Amino acid sequence: MSDLNASVDNDRNDRPDYGAIDAVVNIWTAEALAQRPDWTDDFFVGKVKGQHDSSGIPLTAMLAQMDAAGIEKGLLVAAKTGRPGLPGSYHMPYEIVARACVEYPGRFYGLAGIDPFQGMDGVRALVDAVENMGFVGAHLYPHWFELPPNHAKYYPFYAKCIELDIPVQMQVGQSLIYSKEQRCRSVGRPIYLDDIACDLPELKLIGSHVGIPWHDEMIAMAWKHENVYICTDAHSPKYWPQSLVQYINSYGQDKVIFGTDFPVLRFERTVGEIDALGLKPRVRRKFLRDNVQKLYKIA
Repeated sequence: MSDLNASVDNDRNDRPDYGAIDAVVNIWTAEALAQRPDWTDDFFVGKVKGQHDSSGIPLTAMLAQMDAAGIEKGLLVAAKTGRPGLPGSYHMPYEIVARACVEYPGRFYGLAGIDPFQGMDGVRALVDAVENMGFVGAHLYPHWFELPPNHAKYYPFYAKCIELDIPVQMQVGQSLIYSKEQRCRSVGRPIYLDDIACDLPELKLIGSHVGIPWHDEMIAMAWKHENVYICTDAHSPKYWPQSLVQYINSYGQDKVIFGTDFPVLRFERTVGEIDALGLKPRVRRKFLRDNVQKLYKIA
């Protein structure tokens, strides 16, 4: 056996015997990209210095990349970014994500985007997505609606999430300029989750995107409230604030879940950077798998 082959075999033997669960994945097929507006190219290549793959990434290719990173399952976001008809806004049809989940059961699960301006029609659509399409959670981008997450318009959706027993995942922290025709204000301060968690202690709340630059505020909310969690997507682990790494590796080990926001972060590189953090083995498993599995009740 060559030295190279021996090294590969050793790497495989060193891998944990469990697959990670990525809590935030954007579907990037050609069909899905056709729903997205023109700003996608400039944002992914220009702003976040990523790879856009403008022709799309087939689900089979996405699964191969997940497998290479040791990621078993991914939660696909049917995002709602702003009100339809406004510049830069789009809604990813639930059906596109639902078909991917049906095609690859046990690998993909759906998160249903929320538009607070849809009112009870949106609430009924959320119920249908969960009860008839198998979605496992709700997803929210507050900045796209310029309404902080503690605004009254969201509360009918939050109440329904409690009834459906599903988490709601929302971006907190600074928002960027996605579409120059519709510049989004950063309305997602983590402290706003304090109001929601006090009002609705049964609601499982997940603050995604770490909460940067208010990450310590996000940690405080997760520490204060038993129903508040942090998702680490969209920011490369090698640049995470040290306070977040310490929180994951100690008293916050049950309150933080793994995500990439693929293709913002790529699977294999992200897992490699997490491994470089030197998390305790038991903490690593909780972070990469057990916590999200428990939150979303994924077998």
